[in-house]
Amino acid sequence: MEVKTSLLDNMIGVGDMVLLEPLNEDSFIVNLRNRFDHNEIYTYIGSVVISMNPYRSLPIYTPQKVEEYRNRNFYELSPHIYALADEAYRSLRDQDKDQCILITGESGAGKTEASKLVMSYVAAVCGKGQEVNKVKEQLLQSNPVLEAFGNAKTMRNDNSSRFGKYMDIEFDFKGDPLGGVISNYLLEKSRVCKQPRGERNFHIFYQLLSGASDDTLMKLKLDRDFSKYNYLSLDSANVNGLDDAASFRTVRNAMQIVGFMEAEVQSVLELVAAVLKLGNIEFKPESRVNGFDESREMCELLGIEQSVLERAFSYRTVEAKMEKMSTTLNVAQAYYARDALAKNLYSRLFSWLVTRINESIKVGPLSGLVMGVLDIYGFEIFEDNSFEQFIINYCNEKLQQIFIELTLREEQEEYIREDIEWTNIEYFNNAIICDLIENNQNGILAMLDEECLRPGTVTDDTFLDKLNTICAEHQHFESRLNKNSKFLTDHSLPHSCFRIQHYAGKVLYRVEGFVDKNNDLLYRDLSQAMYKATHSLMRQLFPEGNPAKVNLKRPPTAGFQFKASVGVLMKNLQTKNPNYIRCIKPNDKKVAHIFTDSLVCHQVRYLGLVENVRVRRAGYAFQMLYLLSYSSRCSCFYHPLDAFFLCPQLFTLEERRRACLEDLATLIQKIYRGWKSRTHFLLLKKSQVVVAAWYRRYAQQNKYQKIKSATLVMQSFVRGWKARNILRQLKYEKRCKEAVTTIAAYWHGTQVRREYRKFFRANAGKKIYDFTIQRIMQKYFLGLKTTTMSPMDNTWPAKPYGFLEGAHTQLRRIFHLWRCKKYRGQFTEEKKAVYEEKLEASEIFKDKKALYPSSVSQPFKGDYLEIQKNPKYQKLNSAMEEKVLLADLVNKINRANGKGSPRLFLLTKSNFVLADQKTGQVKASVPLPDLASVSVSTQSDGFFALKSGISVMKSHDVRWFLILLPLCVSGRFLVQFKQDKVCVKFIQGGPKNGNSAACKRKNNRLLEVSVPSP
Repeated sequence: MEVKTSLLDNMIGVGDMVLLEPLNEDSFIVNLRNRFDHNEIYTYIGSVVISMNPYRSLPIYTPQKVEEYRNRNFYELSPHIYALADEAYRSLRDQDKDQCILITGESGAGKTEASKLVMSYVAAVCGKGQEVNKVKEQLLQSNPVLEAFGNAKTMRNDNSSRFGKYMDIEFDFKGDPLGGVISNYLLEKSRVCKQPRGERNFHIFYQLLSGASDDTLMKLKLDRDFSKYNYLSLDSANVNGLDDAASFRTVRNAMQIVGFMEAEVQSVLELVAAVLKLGNIEFKPESRVNGFDESREMCELLGIEQSVLERAFSYRTVEAKMEKMSTTLNVAQAYYARDALAKNLYSRLFSWLVTRINESIKVGPLSGLVMGVLDIYGFEIFEDNSFEQFIINYCNEKLQQIFIELTLREEQEEYIREDIEWTNIEYFNNAIICDLIENNQNGILAMLDEECLRPGTVTDDTFLDKLNTICAEHQHFESRLNKNSKFLTDHSLPHSCFRIQHYAGKVLYRVEGFVDKNNDLLYRDLSQAMYKATHSLMRQLFPEGNPAKVNLKRPPTAGFQFKASVGVLMKNLQTKNPNYIRCIKPNDKKVAHIFTDSLVCHQVRYLGLVENVRVRRAGYAFQMLYLLSYSSRCSCFYHPLDAFFLCPQLFTLEERRRACLEDLATLIQKIYRGWKSRTHFLLLKKSQVVVAAWYRRYAQQNKYQKIKSATLVMQSFVRGWKARNILRQLKYEKRCKEAVTTIAAYWHGTQVRREYRKFFRANAGKKIYDFTIQRIMQKYFLGLKTTTMSPMDNTWPAKPYGFLEGAHTQLRRIFHLWRCKKYRGQFTEEKKAVYEEKLEASEIFKDKKALYPSSVSQPFKGDYLEIQKNPKYQKLNSAMEEKVLLADLVNKINRANGKGSPRLFLLTKSNFVLADQKTGQVKASVPLPDLASVSVSTQSDGFFALKSGISVMKSHDVRWFLILLPLCVSGRFLVQFKQDKVCVKFIQGGPKNGNSAACKRKNNRLLEVSVPSP
């Protein structure tokens, strides 16, 4: 990247207006236009920086740019705001001089962005470290918070500061930031209740409604629709280029970094929501307060009783000495009280935010090096200018006065003090305008305070009359009603207005609202009502509402407070070395690439930039402080002097510097080229030596590889020939040896066969048979190893040969008995008894009773009802003299109609008992010896008959019939009922319920039971 070494090298236009030729207003504007068209938005007037608002992002603020301007001379590179910031920071760090950076200009000229660029540069070039980075981050993140609550969209600026901000940043001796203090000036709180057409309320209202989550809005009782809130203008609710939702997330994150607790953030948002709710409260004569829901929700947010708030809006209490009087407010007064509360609530919340940020970033009393950055509202000229614009323009007049004193008046006075020949340059001194506004006797602010404090009827018209009387002869004051006759026919000057000729032009002020806004009164009833709120911040915001500390003294007016704050600010600025940034906006349309000559010319005129250039050119554009020393025999003295250079001398020095630079550049190039050529030669020589060495090595390696390869080929051929000879010899010897062995083996075999032939023929058959039988038995027994140990497994390997049939059968029987014995050996006594019962049941019911197979897997419990544990049958259990062997629920069949009735069936060692299911009362008890037999059917039913005068009964389990032997299983049987005999017949059929058997009496001798088909 090409680096510019001087303002005269490769520069678009003229970077420093001091060097502009010829110097006049037209050439000044042309130079600004030329640089603006080439994206050069910064221009110097000596050490003053002129900044043009480009209305778009430019790639000139990158980290590379920061490093480029770091620790460089002010005039070494092209003009940039980083150069001024670096000069101020290095003067503070190296020369221990407190600095202040004054950023001035109209609204929309880019002052806020300029202040952020200065702070970001200082944060980038100062020291590093965890604590230092934390401080820097907190200082930088305070900007988004204050912008959200203090900035708004106006006709001239989409992010206009509606308050003044001055930040003192404290540094240690190393130049690392320690903390800071923020001072705020006159928040434009009237914007809370009313905004001009085409403008918005403060950003935070729109950011909250657009970016907060649904849960947050529900807690704050808000809706995203802007049109539901009277305090929000709708014609400019959405602004191109502003993402309110993303900005809200940025603000929340910034508040967290600065040090706000989550509860504090929630409290702040609650107060913002309360302000919106407050604007929706309406008043009517008959009902006093309308909008009950809005009032109730606001009271819930603030923690105040609704009746207390309604009374504060309906009545006003006036105290004078020992008297107290309460008056009823009319509708207009109620609306005034509502708006006054909203403005005070928001204004005090903003002041609390500044105080809270200072608590996080402040390091105590300022004792180190301090750099102040002033970002304050610019000069404003609107169609409708009121008290706020008057105060803002007064502040800009004071800043212009400081600029004039430090850059024009003091510089000329310094030349006179140094006895330098000097021709005085005329310039406009706005001290007369400042005196018109702030004079303690006849100033406009003093007369406004006097009018507000005097008894009797006080209105805006009486204030204007007083101005017309006292300021009539002032050359910068104009009014239709003053004594100057030339304004009587001026129709551009309404009767209810006055006009002041500021340094930036004439501004018409509408006097309506001056008295009320200067009084800035909040009824004591509302202050006391807010003090009663349980919200965590309300008592801090309204301390005057404390009933125990009632102060009847009238509070100072807004104008008086602002005048005092501006005075303190001016004294603070005068104690520091000033650095100026003069911001200019190129057009009123807020778009890029448009340069309006007339608008820029107007700003150049009232800022006095051409006069500033003339003073610098006519005077000494370059000044340097040095020490003149001389010594005597006993001591040494030092005297500080200033070295001054006139502008023509500066051009001569610049030309001589250029000539010297050319000679030095030629010498440097000569030495550098010689050094570079020799360095190149040495590198070539070194490379040649290295390449030759590597090549020789490579050639020798190739030669060696070829010799080695040839040697290996010759060796392989010789060794192969020898190996083949040896192989042929070995093969021959092996064949001879094998032949001898074969012949010997055949011969020995023949001899053996001849010797043992007679023995082999006699015993060979029997041995082969025994061996075969042995192998067959081994294979048979090995096959039996796969048989399982389960008694239920009936698989058995098939017999391989017929001669094993008997052994095969016996082995199967013995193995089955053995594994059954092993299985029974694992049984406990209880399990043995269960299996014995199952065995007896099998002998009786198997293949006889259709219901039996489904009951095999169910164990016999005996006491199915658990009468010993069930408290319901406690009385029945105590009536039994013996242990109950069986307890179950049965249905006793009525022989008259075949219907069943539930009964409890109990069996002991000597009796069986039938009892009522509900009451447990014994219905029948029969000794077991009186039981003749038990009859059951062959079907899948639960019927059984006890032949001892008891009729047919039905149960879910037929296995406990074993206890009631002898037992008869049949398809039909006779039942004896006293003198009558009834035949019970079981048939296959479909009963109505479809799930169980059903009984039906056919005649006096037949009871038919329908059993479901299986």
